[in-house]
Amino acid sequence: MTFEEIKKKTIKITVLLVVIVIILAAGYTTAALKWSYSKGERVGYMQKFSEKGWLCKTWEGELQMLPIPGALPEKFLFSVRDKALIAKINATMGKKVAISYEQHKGIPTSCFGESEYFVVEAKVLE
Repeated sequence: MTFEEIKKKTIKITVLLVVIVIILAAGYTTAALKWSYSKGERVGYMQKFSEKGWLCKTWEGELQMLPIPGALPEKFLFSVRDKALIAKINATMGKKVAISYEQHKGIPTSCFGESEYFVVEAKVLE
């Protein structure tokens, strides 16, 4: 085998490995975003909702949950990916709201959202 043949074979193997890694990463990311680890609902007052990020703009929110008397208030941090839901949540600012969410663990980058909790529905309770 000549040096040129070895070089060509090495380049082919390297390109093949890079393509395999990209396919595996895309498959893992798709699976992490598609299947939820848990689902639930939280009730509270929509305190903050804003678009954040330098390159990957995501909508991040903060729900001030209603505490039990004598307990400290708790904040629930979440992300939103659905464009129609963004307008709906903006209309709930300062109001008592119930949000339904899905938890997606293991998302590899914050380009999909800073939180692992993604809101899928919001309704005003007042």
